[in-house]
Amino acid sequence: MEKMLVCIQCPQGCKLTVSHSGEGVSVTGNKCPRGASYAQQELINPCRTLTTTVRTAFVDFPLLPVRTLGEIPLKSVFGAMGEISRLVVKKRLRPGDVVLEKLYNTDVALIATDDMTMGEKYAKGSEDYGRDGILS
Repeated sequence: MEKMLVCIQCPQGCKLTVSHSGEGVSVTGNKCPRGASYAQQELINPCRTLTTTVRTAFVDFPLLPVRTLGEIPLKSVFGAMGEISRLVVKKRLRPGDVVLEKLYNTDVALIATDDMTMGEKYAKGSEDYGRDGILS
């Protein structure tokens, strides 16, 4: 089995050829060791960092951007998205706060990447602020 890849580990973008046989994995075209490591990982167990949004219970912040704290297996992405689509965040979070400890049968956490607490000052004030935080 042979596969062509473009390495994304550094700006060089090496064109890699990865071969898998009974003897193991062979990588050619890489200019550094990171390319060989990346190609082997991509062939044996491709993984991705997942970025998406989660619904919230807040009118002023209906969607919260989130990402995985590490990579998850590519074969788990659709299942993880299904699990994420059922989530509703019910407390205000800050960047780095954990939304879900273990996402879809992995040990990888799902974390917030935006600050939901910024809107609180507008919601609690006596002034009438719009969705964009500008006084109406």
